[in-house]
Amino acid sequence: MTAANLGNVDVRETLTESFGGVAILNRSVHNSGMARPIEFDRPEAVNRAMALFWRQGYQATSLAGLLCVMGISRSSFYAAFGDKRRLFVECLDLFARHTMDVLERTRAGMPPVDALQAFFARDDRSPWGCMLVNTVLEMAGVDDDLAAHASRHLGQVQRLFRTYLQDAGAAPALAEDLAAMLMLVLQGVRVSSRRPLPASARLQSIATTFRLVRNAIATPTGSERTREITA
Repeated sequence: MTAANLGNVDVRETLTESFGGVAILNRSVHNSGMARPIEFDRPEAVNRAMALFWRQGYQATSLAGLLCVMGISRSSFYAAFGDKRRLFVECLDLFARHTMDVLERTRAGMPPVDALQAFFARDDRSPWGCMLVNTVLEMAGVDDDLAAHASRHLGQVQRLFRTYLQDAGAAPALAEDLAAMLMLVLQGVRVSSRRPLPASARLQSIATTFRLVRNAIATPTGSERTREITA
């Protein structure tokens, strides 16, 4: 545990487990200058804020709404998070860590391409789409720094796609191309999940995508065939 004193605000930090097993920072906030200390379950409050941002988006989420779902006072909010934008960045980071954790746990239980397909199908269940994709769409041209922050997290996800595709036998260049294609498909799937489309239609598109991926990995390119013939 670490502790720091910022004026009258005493911040104590510990690591805890929350939100799908993701390790996140638990920061209890106390105000030593008040008769009653400000203290709340920080991970729980951040998880609730993340769900509200995920459902409504950054601009439509008011401070009053955040205070309501988080169950904290305005003074506690500013002492712990600074402002709405900083909290939103923290929620984006938490969502990204959860996404990576889900991918890694899925990969631990099945072959790499099967794990990727299961991840796509699992994500299809969310009626709110993807918080990262939603943020890029909402904030581009409004707050480009927030959009870029979400895009960087999507880049990390894409790099993990590439790693799994290489694990499945794809050459590095092919894995790069397939990972880029999968990211585009994933963004489309996540956006379409907010529309009243039959889940079966999206799942069929996912199945078709991964059939193409498996065929691409199984079929050597012209240069690879040449090496096989001349070997």
